[in-house]
Amino acid sequence: MDVSWPVIWLVITVVLSVIEIFTMGLVTIWFAAGAAVALIVSLFGAPMWLQVTLFLVVSVVVLILVRPIAAKYFNNRLKKTNIDAVVGRKLIAKTDIDNLHGFGKVDMDGSTWIAASSMDNVIIHQGEEVRVVEVQGVKLIVEREGI
Repeated sequence: MDVSWPVIWLVITVVLSVIEIFTMGLVTIWFAAGAAVALIVSLFGAPMWLQVTLFLVVSVVVLILVRPIAAKYFNNRLKKTNIDAVVGRKLIAKTDIDNLHGFGKVDMDGSTWIAASSMDNVIIHQGEEVRVVEVQGVKLIVEREGI
C-alpha cells in the first residue's frame, strides 16, 4: 500500500486546526501552518525529509515570531475575574495600616479585608486612599495612592 503524503498532511492540518478552535491556546494553529506548508511541497513531489523539515521549521519559526503578536491581540479582551480583578483597585483605609504592629483593614464592596502596606516602614493612616498591588491569601497588600 502506497502512502499518500498529501492526504496525511491535509489530515494533520485539519486535526490541528480543529484542536485550536476548541482550545484557543494559540499553539496548535502554528503547527497546522507548518503542516499546510508540508502539504503544499508534498503536492509538488518533494522528498519526505524536506516535508518534515519544512513542517518543523515553519511551525517553530511561526510559533516564536507570530504567537506573541497574535496573543496580544486575541487575548486582550479577557476580563479579569475574582481575585485578579482586585489588583489595581482604589480603596479607603478603614484603620491605620501598620506592618510593624501587624494591623490594618480596608473596606471593599461592603466587606472588611485585612491589609498590609507594600513597604514595611510606611504607616498608612485611616481614611487615606490606597491602591491594591497584590493579594496574599486573604490579605490585601496596598500602597498609599499617589506614590
